[in-house]
Amino acid sequence: MQQKINLGIDGMHCASCSARVENALSKLPGVSSAHVNLALEEAFIDYDDKKLRPEVFGQTIAKLGFQVREEGYQDENEQLKQMELARKRMLVSWVITLAVLIFMLPHMVFKAAIIGHKADAWLMFGLSLIAMLFPARAVYVSAFKSVRSGGANMDVLIAMGTLASLLVAPLSLMVKGLSPHDFAGIAAMIISFHLSGRYLEAKAKGRASEAIRKLLNLGAKTALIRLDGKETEIPVRKLQIGDIFLVKPGTKVPTDGVVIKGSSSLDESMATGESLPANRKEGDRVLGATLNLDGYLEVKATQVGADTFLAQVIRLVSEAQHSKVPIQLLADRITSIFVPVVLVLAFSVFTAWMLFPQLMNAAASLISSLIPLRLPSTGLSAALFASIATLVIACPCALGLATPTALMVGSGIGAQRGILIRNGEALQRMKDLKVIVFDKTGTLTQGKPELIHIENLSGTEQENLAWAAALEEASEHPLALAVRAAAQNLKLPERESFSALPGQGLSGVIEAKNCLIGSPRFLAENGIRADLPAKTDLQHATVVGLAVEGELRAWFYLADTLKPEAIEVVKMLKAKGIEPYMLSGDRRISAETIAARLGINKVLAEVMPADKAKMVKQLQDSGLVVGMVGDGINDAPALKQADIGFAMGLGTDIAIEAADITLLRSEISLIPQAINLSEKTFSKIKQNLFWAFFYNLIAIPLAAFGILHPVIAEIAMAGSSVTVVTNANLLKKSKLA
Repeated sequence: MQQKINLGIDGMHCASCSARVENALSKLPGVSSAHVNLALEEAFIDYDDKKLRPEVFGQTIAKLGFQVREEGYQDENEQLKQMELARKRMLVSWVITLAVLIFMLPHMVFKAAIIGHKADAWLMFGLSLIAMLFPARAVYVSAFKSVRSGGANMDVLIAMGTLASLLVAPLSLMVKGLSPHDFAGIAAMIISFHLSGRYLEAKAKGRASEAIRKLLNLGAKTALIRLDGKETEIPVRKLQIGDIFLVKPGTKVPTDGVVIKGSSSLDESMATGESLPANRKEGDRVLGATLNLDGYLEVKATQVGADTFLAQVIRLVSEAQHSKVPIQLLADRITSIFVPVVLVLAFSVFTAWMLFPQLMNAAASLISSLIPLRLPSTGLSAALFASIATLVIACPCALGLATPTALMVGSGIGAQRGILIRNGEALQRMKDLKVIVFDKTGTLTQGKPELIHIENLSGTEQENLAWAAALEEASEHPLALAVRAAAQNLKLPERESFSALPGQGLSGVIEAKNCLIGSPRFLAENGIRADLPAKTDLQHATVVGLAVEGELRAWFYLADTLKPEAIEVVKMLKAKGIEPYMLSGDRRISAETIAARLGINKVLAEVMPADKAKMVKQLQDSGLVVGMVGDGINDAPALKQADIGFAMGLGTDIAIEAADITLLRSEISLIPQAINLSEKTFSKIKQNLFWAFFYNLIAIPLAAFGILHPVIAEIAMAGSSVTVVTNANLLKKSKLA
């Protein structure tokens, strides 16, 4: 049976790490897909539990030198603890490096010594060694584990670069012309900038992943129940379906349920993004983690644990953040071979400088006449400088972080706005939509009829409405509910008797008078002349007539009304070059009337539920990228068929499961926002990938030709990763509406 598991992984420091873990997990028998997210430090695995046990994942990850967290999601306290540790390592390293600079700068600038040239060099050697053994110890442990497991990550490059620079001092005892002053302090400086980059990157990644943490922190920790006549608090995890719990003012609803007693206003913004409170009374559904503002409620639990609304939202957001957009595949392929290629390149650079120093110097002169720091021009020193710079500047981290960080931030913003994005491919594809097909009922319209016009023939309008509502009071038909809703502020006459003919109408006695209400055909069959007036602007409406003592008193026009934002949404989509279609099972004349009011030119009318997916397929066959918006069970096939399926959040679970995008509020104004979010997120992904590729394409040749000092190279490497993550976080300032 197919299962999904989410594992937290500690110890991954670069894109090569995540690529190795993902590759190893994907090769396990029974694993259909495995995605490892460097930014979240998590693995999301889809596997067959008949072919392997979950423990195998932990064993496989451990063999690669990483650890599995007990909790898949890294909580805020753990993340803060790691950030504080990174900060301490950075500060200790800089204290040591500042001591190194005291001895390094006089030699570099004035050719002077603090104690003596040799003494200064060996002091810098000792201080660099201390920095490597203590604050940077984790870098070398990670590099060792990586090499031992048959791979090579970014820490291997840093370790090789710093060890090479450190070993110059003892090497200078055997090689004439090799100055230890030029290299002795480089290791400490590289380490300090590397640890600074790690710390800044951790802070930026923390901001990028805050959406999941906020969702996790929303849930109530305890529930209040009555036990042996006393109110008792229990952990939420102990609640069972069918349990009755109490919700007092100012407390959170522990889990999903139905109100069985009381009424209150609830803040449901965490679920729907709607800032206005929602009134909930007996019989209404309430969601776990929503806040009870003023009343007292007794609620019967209907969903617990992983089946709750909040748990499903967290799952959807997590799946979106772990998914990959198609554009990321190229970056993944490059990342998987990046470190080995850099190692070969660094060796080639060293060899080239040793064998062809004049040629390399000539090439460097052509590239740049300005060298940031004084570099040795020939010999072993030049070869070491260039190869060390090549090692430390070549960083696959920016490539690995470019897409997942933008995806994390984008999906998090969507969740906060009430837009749940199921996968990264949907996020990329959404911006290419050319057509959006709207199922009429419940999406463009309110989904229930309302009384929109009364054609009064005799008596007063209010009197006729009151009589019609009194007659309809015993019926639960949607049309009856609409008439009663329109008359809710009127005093109704007393009804003495009542009978119903399903699908036709009602009859009864009110104030000793025989009354009928129903379709024109029903009235005619009961001997009442019912000439329906021609009203071209109301052709989409259903009409029922009221007759009292054989006299036709009034016509009532009832219709499903448009959502208030529908017309504006259609305009916004057209402005984006997206053609809206309306799909309906109604008569063509009725569907076209509503479409005309909306400004929709393309109407698919009289469509049977089973044919909705076929209609979407026909549009796709004409070369269009098609979105579908629906909310019912019969919309599920069409939602699945569409390139992008939008499910309204108050629709059925089946429709939501079939869709790529779930709108937690039944407001279609979220659709243009979702498309804007797609465009802005994808723009950030492209920017990040461009800068990551551009950085490596420019920086590596500069390092190879000796133009960049290794310390400058390390600053650039650390800055590239921080820049990519920070750029992704700028999405939070984007306006979607």
